[in-house]
This record gives sequence, structure tokens and C-alpha cells, in this order.
Amino acid sequence: MTRLILSTGNVMSAGPSIIRKSGSATRSNLELVNSLREHFVAARYDYAVQANNTNGNGLTNGGHENGNGLSNGHSNGNGHGGRRSASPPQTPVDVWTERDGKALFIPRINWQAAGLHEEAGDYEITVKLFLLPDTPVAKREQYIHEALALVSKELGVHTIDLLVVSFPGMSFEGNCEWEADKINAQQGNLEEELATWTVVEELHRKGVAKRLGVAEFGSEKLAAFIKRTTVAPVVDQINLRDCCSVPPPLKKLAEEKGVELNVHIDCTDILPRGTLRELLSHGPQGAGVLADAADSGPGLQGEIVPEWVVRYMAFVRDRGVIENKGYFAGAELLQA
Repeated sequence: MTRLILSTGNVMSAGPSIIRKSGSATRSNLELVNSLREHFVAARYDYAVQANNTNGNGLTNGGHENGNGLSNGHSNGNGHGGRRSASPPQTPVDVWTERDGKALFIPRINWQAAGLHEEAGDYEITVKLFLLPDTPVAKREQYIHEALALVSKELGVHTIDLLVVSFPGMSFEGNCEWEADKINAQQGNLEEELATWTVVEELHRKGVAKRLGVAEFGSEKLAAFIKRTTVAPVVDQINLRDCCSVPPPLKKLAEEKGVELNVHIDCTDILPRGTLRELLSHGPQGAGVLADAADSGPGLQGEIVPEWVVRYMAFVRDRGVIENKGYFAGAELLQA
């Protein structure tokens, strides 16, 4: 069994193929996949340069590394500077990735260059954790701690302002807001969600997360959830792509319970298995990490299971801008 840890680096320092025009909205699944693909390409370029131009100190002829371990002359910050071609050099996988015990980091990360530019108190840090379908509920505590540890290390912080948990199988779908709210009440698994929430409540009590939130909870679901929690969510993110407005019962409940409703365009199943395999395979835009019989490509073999995705954003409070935004994703490769 191999743990796969994928990272995008700081997408705010990425090229125009990832960052859209100011004010435009990009679905999280598209941003995640595009950012991962671009970051893999950048790493293959930069570590190819290092492999070909290494001096006695282990540095490229351009200087020191920065960000996620990419060379100074070819990348910017934690990400990658500018757009790469669709056919990166065939850099050996073990050069631009890194093993740490059972974990394989794709790409490798230079943790010494991680961290924010200013003091932690100058930022508002929000984190959204997507728990993905078809994964054991018993492992969610592990996923939560694993994801938050990576965010903490990447940003150099020990406290986040808001932690939102997105449970699988939740959505707002229907011909109107009333129907969507009614359908939502039957989705997910309340008992499993409450069991997972105890882990999040403990993080709140320890001061790791100042505020807690959920995603895609309609009025019935949210009411039942709040009734049985010790630390209730103060934010509910809802995706209204299939209905035109917030369901009135949910709006009323939120006002009564002091829950902030945020409309978003995130996808609950943000990283499906097929998408992840395509990202890591030997296809036209694949990273070449997984063996691919169709393309006669070498690599790791086995069934890949996406487990979680975490998105982090660090806002500079006094300027109202995002300095650092990125994703980590965790998956398991079940080898025969």
C-alpha cells in the first residue's frame, strides 16, 4: 500500500492557464485538476534542469530552490512561473517526486521554503476539507489530521479561522428551492456525519479551528445536525446551481441559529477515481506515475482510491487579497 499526497503549490503565483480574470468564478474541481496538471508539468521541467545542470552543491546553475522545490530560474513562489508546453521532458518519476516512508509526494515539496510572508495574525485562513465517496468512515479522523497537518506545514500556522467540512453525497438538486431542500433531507448519512464531527469539535476545543462549517446542508439536515452537536457549525455553504435561490426554510433556520449562509460553486466529488488515474497515467496530459498498459508505460500498479481533498486560502486582512491558495489531495494505491 502506498499513500499518495498530491499538491498544487500556491496557485496564486501560477500562470494564466490556472488563474482566471479577477471576479470570474471557477468550479473547484476544474481549478484543482488544472492546477495539479500544471504543477506536475512544471516540476518535470525544473527537475529535468536540475538533473542536467547540477553542480557540486546539488543546486542548479540558476541558483537556489524556492516554493515547492522548483528552481529559481523556472518557477515563481510555491508554484510555477508561466505556462508550459503540453509535452514536458521525460524526467524520471523518482527525480521530481519524493518518498517518505509509505507516502509518495507528487511532486516533491521543499518545506524549508514554505510559510507566509507576514505574521500569522495578519491573515484570515480558511480551509475546506472534502471527504470523498467510497472511503471508510472509520478513517476520516486520520484524513482530517493528515490534511490539516499538511496545510499547517505549508502555511507555517497552527490555527485556522474557519474549517468547513464537505461530506459526500450532499447537494441541492430540484426544479425549485423547496424541492431541492426536501431532497437534501434524504441525502448523506447523518449518523456518520455526526461521528466525524466529534473529531472536528475536538480541533475547535484545542484552538486549531476557531470556527466550524458544513456544506450542502438543507433546513431539515442542518436542524437535526445542530440539535445533536456540542459545537454547532456557524457557516453553511450551499451550491444553488440547480435552483435559483436559498430555500426559505433554510434561510429562516439560519437566522434563528446564527448560521452564515454562503453560496458557492464547489463540487462535492471534487476528485473522482477516473480523473485522478488520468492525471497520474501515461496519457497525453498524464504525469507518468502510474503504470498504463494502454500506453505501455511503466510505473506504480494497483487500484487508486481518492480519499480527501483540502483547499486552503490565506487572505491578507488589511489588503483584502489572497496571498496563498492551494490544494492537497490524499489517495491510496492498493497494490495487488
